Amino acid sequence: MDIMEAILTRRTIGLVKEDPVPKKFIEQILHAGTHAPNHFRTEPWRFFVLTGNARNRLGNVFEEITKASLEDPTTEESQKKLRRSQTNPLRAPVIIAVGVEPSMKKNVIVKEEYAAVNSAIQNMLLAAHGLGLGAIWRTGTICYDEKVKEFFGMSEEGEMLAFIYLGYPNMKTPKVKKTPYEEVTTWFES
Repeated sequence: MDIMEAILTRRTIGLVKEDPVPKKFIEQILHAGTHAPNHFRTEPWRFFVLTGNARNRLGNVFEEITKASLEDPTTEESQKKLRRSQTNPLRAPVIIAVGVEPSMKKNVIVKEEYAAVNSAIQNMLLAAHGLGLGAIWRTGTICYDEKVKEFFGMSEEGEMLAFIYLGYPNMKTPKVKKTPYEEVTTWFES
């Protein structure tokens, strides 16, 4: 697949099959992530691959975070929220959690570390698409919780930026209307 075709046809795929994803595909996706631009070659990305029962362990963390946010965790509605949080990581056979560990060098701008990791995530999404996989970049308040940082052993400065859920698509690729670049571009020519 040519790069422009990959960029123009990649879409968020939220429903995937439980079929296992070959390890070599996961490794190619990770490799693509490490080729993102990053100032001063800091390589601030950190990748965590979860398959099998590891997804359940992450679900337990999600459930714990959700429980702490509930006024009364014993209600029927709260119990549904807790079950949903606990099973969310089981929506795909592979999750790649992507975090940032910013460099503490004086010349490094922290915003640029985040930009580098977001670029790595985009590379990974494009690589997954090129391999015929579906992917969705998930975040939300749970992603940024301290318990998530602890689970992945991240530093105090580190932060989780994405849960990439991966698998073989189990839905039609959605059609998405994009704003033409002409509407959001200003040319400065002289």
